[in-house]
Amino acid sequence: MKYVLLLMGNAADADCGTDEGPDPSEFMAFDEEINTAGIVVGGFALEGPETGVRVSTRDAETVVTSGPFAESGEFVGGSYIIEVADIDEAIAWAEKSPGSSLGHIEIRPLADY
Repeated sequence: MKYVLLLMGNAADADCGTDEGPDPSEFMAFDEEINTAGIVVGGFALEGPETGVRVSTRDAETVVTSGPFAESGEFVGGSYIIEVADIDEAIAWAEKSPGSSLGHIEIRPLADY
């Protein structure tokens, strides 16, 4: 079954490599481990939340808002799409990610239409 591991963080911890932020070498080591396991079928890393925009259309009016977004201190930093036997195996991989100790990992099964 395919799952997406969404690496969720707090805006305050967004700067990797700073004294306050996560150590990027921990993420690189995890990335090597999960890729070596042969379960990754996709994924991505995202730039910081300050680079994003939100688009909303209501009553034929489009509003574009630049990030970061004050109403939420949480952001998606990236993801892995993995193919594993079941949710328990997906959880085991999420536990290994440095992101689980810095923020949290949201695990969602991919829809199969």
